[in-house]
Amino acid sequence: MQEEWNSKGEQYAKEINEMVAFGETNGWENWKGGEPEDKRHHLAEEVISKLKQANLANDVERFREQFPPSHSPIISYLDKKGQDIEQLHFIDDQKIVFLRGASYEKRQAYLLNNDQVLELDEKIDAIGKSKQNNIFAIAIDNKITTFNGWEGEVINEFILNEKPIYGITYLIPFNDGNKVLMVTEEGIYLISKNEEKLIHPVKEDEDDEDWSPSISMENATLSNDNTYIVVGDQGYDHRVLDAEGNFLGSIGPQSSYPHFCLFSKDDSQLITNACYFYNGVTIGVASDKLNGAKIEPYKKSDDYTIINNNMRIYAGLATDQYYILGDANGYIKAIDKEGNKIWQHFLGSTISGMTISDDEKTLWVGSYSGMLHKLILGKGHRDSHTIGDGNHYEEFRLLIWKEEPQIWKW
Repeated sequence: MQEEWNSKGEQYAKEINEMVAFGETNGWENWKGGEPEDKRHHLAEEVISKLKQANLANDVERFREQFPPSHSPIISYLDKKGQDIEQLHFIDDQKIVFLRGASYEKRQAYLLNNDQVLELDEKIDAIGKSKQNNIFAIAIDNKITTFNGWEGEVINEFILNEKPIYGITYLIPFNDGNKVLMVTEEGIYLISKNEEKLIHPVKEDEDDEDWSPSISMENATLSNDNTYIVVGDQGYDHRVLDAEGNFLGSIGPQSSYPHFCLFSKDDSQLITNACYFYNGVTIGVASDKLNGAKIEPYKKSDDYTIINNNMRIYAGLATDQYYILGDANGYIKAIDKEGNKIWQHFLGSTISGMTISDDEKTLWVGSYSGMLHKLILGKGHRDSHTIGDGNHYEEFRLLIWKEEPQIWKW
């Protein structure tokens, strides 16, 4: 079984990598080969059973060398047991915090220290981290508290008028901890001591009695220096606001539905993504053009740069050199501000969250399959089953599955 798992896994990864390299170099319309097939699904049940035994015997490292992890063979498990791993935030050293579960579900927060997992307060609904200054925000019931560092001194407490019915999609505290951007299906709010201000969507007709702030595909970001707020959702263009929530400009989608936004680490560029099914278009706009911006939907313009024209982006972050973006197809890709792809790495299942160490050497990525991956960037592939050209080393992945007695390490 070990020989079959490894020989077929190596062949499958080789064929996928060759197909992707050909398609990206020569155009996908010129690929005449079929879709590579992973022929190991019949081994999944026994391999997962052996994985669990190895965990219980504290023998995971040896098992990992014998059976390198793969996504495709265990899809039947993921369909039944998968759940999103999101709101990942780096703390320090090899320590992060993350949540299991979507906003509308009963969530559980965890602290991951190296490979040790600790359950946090079960009442935690959401955790956010500022773009700078290491400020954390934690939502419990109808209260959001900001802290100076993880478990640091309390900066502020904000009592919400009402707890969002469908939960908090995510939080972004401001760099001083005195305001929080709260993103929900019931609108995007700027929370401060003085008010709970709805900043998106905006009611355009005051006489419309049926209007509701309910939105889908809600997304927002702050510039790293907190000068700009950017908000969007399925039904509205991305809107650029100042730090008080006042309108500055708009960025129309170049695909169907606004889905994601992010600033470069130096704040010189804003990227916005719009999606259509599993695909999408991402554009970059220079930050010095945001005040007064009016980019028309579905229209070519010199006012933006095409960053990527095929990803539906669900999660992302900015490093000193490039963006790392996670898509609906299970890829993470490094792309620079001119739209050049630096590398890509396949993890499987839609990417739901990520965070990176301050030295930008260690990346943690969560997905809707219920997996959390820890990658050492640029260290080299750990095995011949790796799909992608990023030359990254997966230290481990955690299987955080529904109705399981524990979190399994692979």
